[in-house]
Amino acid sequence: MGERRDDHVYAALDLGTNNCRLLIARPEQRSRRKTDMLRIVDAFSRIVRLGEGMGSSSRICEQAIERTLEALDVCREKMSARGVSRARLIATQACRAADNGAEFVERVRERTGLLLEVIDRETEARLAARGCGSLADPRAESILLFDIGGGSTELVWLTRDAQGGELRHWTSLELGVVSLAERFGGKSVTPDIYEAMTARALEGLAAFAERTAAERRCERFHLLGTSGTVTTLAGVHLGLERYDRWRVDGLWLSDEDATRAIDSLRAMDFDQRAANGCIGPQRADLVLAGCAIFEAIRRVFPAARTRIADRGLREGMLLEMMEADGVFTPRAG
Repeated sequence: MGERRDDHVYAALDLGTNNCRLLIARPEQRSRRKTDMLRIVDAFSRIVRLGEGMGSSSRICEQAIERTLEALDVCREKMSARGVSRARLIATQACRAADNGAEFVERVRERTGLLLEVIDRETEARLAARGCGSLADPRAESILLFDIGGGSTELVWLTRDAQGGELRHWTSLELGVVSLAERFGGKSVTPDIYEAMTARALEGLAAFAERTAAERRCERFHLLGTSGTVTTLAGVHLGLERYDRWRVDGLWLSDEDATRAIDSLRAMDFDQRAANGCIGPQRADLVLAGCAIFEAIRRVFPAARTRIADRGLREGMLLEMMEADGVFTPRAG
């Protein structure tokens, strides 16, 4: 009784095919930037490769389960230490697709006490749009948002008019950096392998391209990307020795800059990618698969620029929980 809703500490956990990410936040009343509505209290991210080997077995392997349980133990401890009172914990493609996905969720509950919610593809696309939609150019009448994940890629066609924003079309492809790298190889990527990965992504995009063909692309049409692939490309473009979210989140990348950054990555061998401060050894075999998916998106939906978002599902969950609690009113877009 008497608890103020803005006293809540909120947590959002996103367990994907490759990463386990946690964000703990309060609502931000005086934000550093107008696109920021969250005051971050704590954060955690670890590569767990939950979907490792699923392309051949359709099951989450025991090694991946143990890695993920260890990461979730850390998440539980952080939420407890920070006094989290409202939380949403989601799992995406790996748990959706695995034959033992429900068994894994139960093991998580027994081991950590955390109850994972396996969300469907539409919810994943909507949360991605909610989490980073505020970065879209407010003068653009049409935007293509994409989220390249470990096991799936979500695409959302957003439109704007005088009445506000609308999610016009969405899709979720069973295509991500882990599944693509496992199929074609990610350590030594020759030009032929890179083009084969791009061709596979183009096949996956064909149906969505046909569905959105009649949509108007205004002069300010642009891409809005949220994923490790595009944030890595932004870091390479900026020449960062160490990744810096504040310099990357919200960056505009021209089509020419994106091409140069991709070419720079393709010119590196595995060891050079592993040594790069914006990639690291755990993602060095995945980043070119992500570039191939991004390349396919750029070919099908050509745009002069891409806005980079270091935000997504977790921010979408946090904002929706806060809005449901009446902490602040939703913003358009």
